[in-house]
Amino acid sequence: QVQLVASGGGLVQAGGSLRLSCAASGGTFDSHAVGWFRQAPGKERETIASISWDGLYAVYADSVKGRFTIYRDNAEKTSYLYMGSLKPEDTAVYYCNIDKFSGVRISQPYDYWGQGTQVTVSS
Repeated sequence: QVQLVASGGGLVQAGGSLRLSCAASGGTFDSHAVGWFRQAPGKERETIASISWDGLYAVYADSVKGRFTIYRDNAEKTSYLYMGSLKPEDTAVYYCNIDKFSGVRISQPYDYWGQGTQVTVSS
């Protein structure tokens, strides 16, 4: 019954950066892998980053590799997504979630997604 709230989105110019936050409450967090996702209008939701329970293993989608960095602080029950060198194609609603079963990487996220946070990158 964990609740996840993504925040930190906004409007940024191409080449700029943002930090998104994902705060968890109301359930377990430490043992679960955390994933960040995004969905652009008319497109399917895309997994863009994942981090293991201990923060030692992270994976990224090719579309963001080298530009985005995922981090987690279990003491704060929060995950962060650092986004740099932003491009207009990064414009999307960004979500975070935890995996139902795995502590290594996101694979089967919980069904509840929340509202997400809007990131808009202007050219």
